Amino acid sequence: MKSPSGLEGSVSWGYRGGVLIRNRLDELASLGEPLHLAMGVFDGVHVGHQAVIARAVRAADQAGGLAALLTFDPHPIRVIAPEKAPASLLETLDHKAQIVSGLGIRLLIALRFDAELAAMEAAEFIARLTAAPVRTIAVGEDWRFGHQRGGDVAFLMREADQRGFWLEAVPPVMFDGDRISSTRIRQAIRDGNLEAAAGMLGRAYSVSGTVIHGNQLGRTLGFPTANLATGDLQLPPDGVWAVRVTDDTDGHLWEGVANLGVRPTLGATSRLLEVHLFGFSGDLYGRNLDLRFEKHLRPEMKFASLDALRLQIEKDVQTARTALAAPTV
Repeated sequence: MKSPSGLEGSVSWGYRGGVLIRNRLDELASLGEPLHLAMGVFDGVHVGHQAVIARAVRAADQAGGLAALLTFDPHPIRVIAPEKAPASLLETLDHKAQIVSGLGIRLLIALRFDAELAAMEAAEFIARLTAAPVRTIAVGEDWRFGHQRGGDVAFLMREADQRGFWLEAVPPVMFDGDRISSTRIRQAIRDGNLEAAAGMLGRAYSVSGTVIHGNQLGRTLGFPTANLATGDLQLPPDGVWAVRVTDDTDGHLWEGVANLGVRPTLGATSRLLEVHLFGFSGDLYGRNLDLRFEKHLRPEMKFASLDALRLQIEKDVQTARTALAAPTV
């Protein structure tokens, strides 16, 4: 069975991360409210993206209606030119929903990006979109969309005049003299420069993942860990990190220490993110955790024995507690 694109079909979502989710253009009119849209890919929802989102939120506040974000899943370049696609992304769709909810977005339109949508001309896309009561469209001033990137701000200005929506074209936001981009942020994270990443994101970098079953060695050593499935999310350098972790289900916040790497003492080869939560006992399997990297404590190392590893973990826990208790500058 063919998967439905964002044009029509039977798949739709309810609420996630505090926002209403829709994934088809043809169901927007039935919402019955004027729409004020921020449109783009929004990988990372960085400070530049937030400037676009703020225009849609402000328009909804002033004129009434729903502040909405229209994006695409998967990342369009993974369909159009997979050889040029980034190997890692900055957040999952659910995580994106949580982030934009905090920015005032009430509706997330996540269109499935496939070959059919990639082949659609910009004019047809806007015609289908504005069959709903779209009152505002906010985009980055250099954003392009539609078949062969045929839609740009000049095109949207003409369409705005004809179709009666207000266009907000937002200039790039700069950081350290250069334009903020998802590519820059991914590189900063790979380099371990989380301070620069946070400056461009407007928040500390975090990853969201589901707790999966592991070998329970941490429990044997006296430091039970939750293993997170992080998929293709961008991760910082391997090693031991002081972290803060939020349970997406109930919002509970923990402090902890995480190990990211291949666990050479165990002879493992697959990269894994596992976290020990201070003061927690219980079952987290299947729950979604948001893990924020606060401070890199040391590189990953191979130990001569499990006893040596356990002693080092004790030191890591104390070091992490001290780092997390230190006041931020």
